[in-house]
Amino acid sequence: MGNGDSRVRGIAARAGGWSARHRWAAVGIWVLFVVLAMGIGSAAGRVDVDESDQLKGETHTAATIIDDAGIKEPAGETVLIQSKDASVTSTDSEFRTAVTALVKAVEGTGRVTDVTSPYDTRTISKDGRSALVQFDMRGDADTAGDRVEPVLEAVAGVQKDHGSLRIEEIGGASMAKQYKDAYGNDFKKAEYSAVPVALGILLIAFGALVAALLPVALAVTAIIATMGLMGIVSHVQPMSDTANSVMLLVGLAVGVDYCLFYLRREREEREAGRDAGAALRIAAATSGRAIIVSGVTVCVAMAGMLFTGLAEFEAMGLASLMVVAVAMVGSVTVLPALLSLLGERVEKGRIPFLRRRNRRGNGESRFWTAVLKGVLAKPLVSVLVAAGALLAIAAPAVGMKTENLTLDQEFGNSLPIVGTYNRVNDAFPGGSDPAEVVVKAKDINAPEVKSALANFKAQAVSSGASRGPVDIKLHDAQNVAFVYVPLVGGSDQDKAAKSLEKLRDEVRPATLGKIDGVQAPITGNVAGSHDFNDQLLGSVVPVFAFVVVFAFLLMLLSFRSLTVAITSIALNLLSVGAAYGILVAVFQHGWGASLVGAEGVGAIVTWLPLFLFVILFGLSMDYHVFVVSRIREARLRGRTTQEAIQHGVVTTAGVVTSAAVIMVAVFAIFGTLSMQSMKQMGVGLAAAVLIDATVIRGVLLPAVMALLGERNWYFPKWLHRLPDLTHDESPEEVASTVTGEEEPVRV
Repeated sequence: MGNGDSRVRGIAARAGGWSARHRWAAVGIWVLFVVLAMGIGSAAGRVDVDESDQLKGETHTAATIIDDAGIKEPAGETVLIQSKDASVTSTDSEFRTAVTALVKAVEGTGRVTDVTSPYDTRTISKDGRSALVQFDMRGDADTAGDRVEPVLEAVAGVQKDHGSLRIEEIGGASMAKQYKDAYGNDFKKAEYSAVPVALGILLIAFGALVAALLPVALAVTAIIATMGLMGIVSHVQPMSDTANSVMLLVGLAVGVDYCLFYLRREREEREAGRDAGAALRIAAATSGRAIIVSGVTVCVAMAGMLFTGLAEFEAMGLASLMVVAVAMVGSVTVLPALLSLLGERVEKGRIPFLRRRNRRGNGESRFWTAVLKGVLAKPLVSVLVAAGALLAIAAPAVGMKTENLTLDQEFGNSLPIVGTYNRVNDAFPGGSDPAEVVVKAKDINAPEVKSALANFKAQAVSSGASRGPVDIKLHDAQNVAFVYVPLVGGSDQDKAAKSLEKLRDEVRPATLGKIDGVQAPITGNVAGSHDFNDQLLGSVVPVFAFVVVFAFLLMLLSFRSLTVAITSIALNLLSVGAAYGILVAVFQHGWGASLVGAEGVGAIVTWLPLFLFVILFGLSMDYHVFVVSRIREARLRGRTTQEAIQHGVVTTAGVVTSAAVIMVAVFAIFGTLSMQSMKQMGVGLAAAVLIDATVIRGVLLPAVMALLGERNWYFPKWLHRLPDLTHDESPEEVASTVTGEEEPVRV
């Protein structure tokens, strides 16, 4: 553990030193980078993930056939006409009059095409109480929601004239409009409120406006620059709105955290009596280096999403990776330049009634000093109690059930269209969401192909996969046919998936599969969910292995300790496991679900576990690297391991707490959204960060390190040939600038 070299080592220390000496140049370069990135990105435009690239497998094949054929599928709409009691059926004149009036009304809008009567298509339920009028929206399906309002008004007008019947519309366009009207601004509100929330917490933490604005300014400029970079990179790896939202969340979290780590260390050293230059050099060599180690680790974790093969995940991973890298670079370059420029003015804008928190002269937290006293007095008991509690919290995760949430699971009863969706599925199982068979042949009108299509239609019903009606739509010029098959099971994903398997494994091989040169991939929402799940499950092992192995290697090289690397991985996995347990308990089992508005969900959205693992594994490294770096720093300066643990945890407790509160607050905002998938993401992230910053870093980490003692720094001789990425936390003597110090501090 000796340290006989007084050279300034490490890229963070050198970058901080250069920026402090060339402060205007550093600030100018940063501003130029942000402006150029945003300008070039805006000029290039953003390319979003195309539907044909979203998934692999049959869903991808079907989308490719449609794209290659140049077919633009319209947005399909359905109007349910249903008697409110058994007194009126489809054979009654009142029912027929309503159907006729509805067909005339929607045609009269001029916004629809191919309107079909249920009496022609036989879309009438067995009990005769329900019937479906179906049509397509004119124009581009992606923008159909913007044009559907007159059609909805026409349907509502017919409803007013027929009080004994329920007449309501559902489809891609109407769902898109209702979703946009109800929740389109939900995400924007969350995104816009995140910055003020973070700023408010920083004002409380620092008590000064300028000091609070610095982390927010750095995070916001990093986000702006990354938005520009996303536009440039999207021409190689397409992006998406989801990736943009995740990037904003991650960028705000790490940008504020990194700046907070740096700024608090610089302020702490100044409070200890060092001059501004010395304090800045210490912050650069210590917190700056911790930021780089943490940032690289987070980038590695985010890169794990690139191994899923799912375009949406790849976009989220790359966007998150970029914003972390940009925030990391900004923290170790422009931040020290700004601090050098501001000097004492960083304390400007003192907020009345907000005093600096009462801290000991050495920057140690009184609360965590008391906690650590008990933890270090009985480390074994602390490990058993804390680990036992977290394992108990994680236990429900063993029975985790994942599925793509249906409309009623996602929105509950908050959207009127959910009731329509359920009524259509009850009367016509699978009718609101049929499987779509995309048939491509050399000649779609060849006798053998037509015969195979007829056989497929018949066997789809006779096999029990569908109750019909099965519709076929030919595109003669492109030699493509679309076969729409309502799946038995309807909104029940498990039953619908079994019906899909029958179509794929039994019906298709016995019919269309016998014709040479015919492609017949089966797509649709149920098929998309099935293919997504298969691909996601197949990517779990490589993503998990990549993230864990690379995080382990980074910790090993950064701290030159096999023990620290192993305990880092173990504690992070425990934190992720506890977050999984909370998600399952609340959203699957319903324990306390009413507190977050999650009653009746019954499952975890499919994409969330892997997403949370990657995000949490990366973000939890922020705190871990910061705390362990401080412990190692104290150990290098001659303190015993026990003393170093005490010093490292209590001196970082304030900044870790502030950073955690910001993260929890920002993530909790997403936990208030109406969509259950976003609510699950927000609750999972907030709970994990809270656990990580308190139980893991405040109890388990110090207790485990206390039990291990000097074995914390174990590094086998056969590993000495590995690159040395450690740093010299105290490269130059500044003890002379401080009076009354108990130990020499070199910077």
